[in-house]
Amino acid sequence: MDILKSIMVAASGLKAQSGRMRVIAENLANADSTATRPGGDPYQRKIPVFRTALDRELGLRTVEMSRITRDRSDFGVRLEPGHPAADENGYVKTPNVNALVESMDMREAQRSYEANLNVISATRRMVMRTLEILRA
Repeated sequence: MDILKSIMVAASGLKAQSGRMRVIAENLANADSTATRPGGDPYQRKIPVFRTALDRELGLRTVEMSRITRDRSDFGVRLEPGHPAADENGYVKTPNVNALVESMDMREAQRSYEANLNVISATRRMVMRTLEILRA
């Protein structure tokens, strides 16, 4: 049934975007964290990776978050000689998280989530309308 397939595809999108928002929230929460010891690395930005999955039972392709990778870009540094994680020159490594990029990614994920939710709502309305017509 095509209606069920559209709901299943949209539901997989909801789940994937929910996972994406969770990863982004973690990145934002740790954007200002530093290492606990000198020379240690601070929080490293995480990146969700998606893939298509084949649902053989329904015969359709869905999306899912397959894994979470680490961003390999360089850490930032700031001069804080009194910080416990400062190196011999007084510099502290800062996470490779850009709050502006994360905020934009969060907004994009929210919009994708809303779009999938709208598909489910529209499908539900169509089913309800069809049932009303059949009752009449």
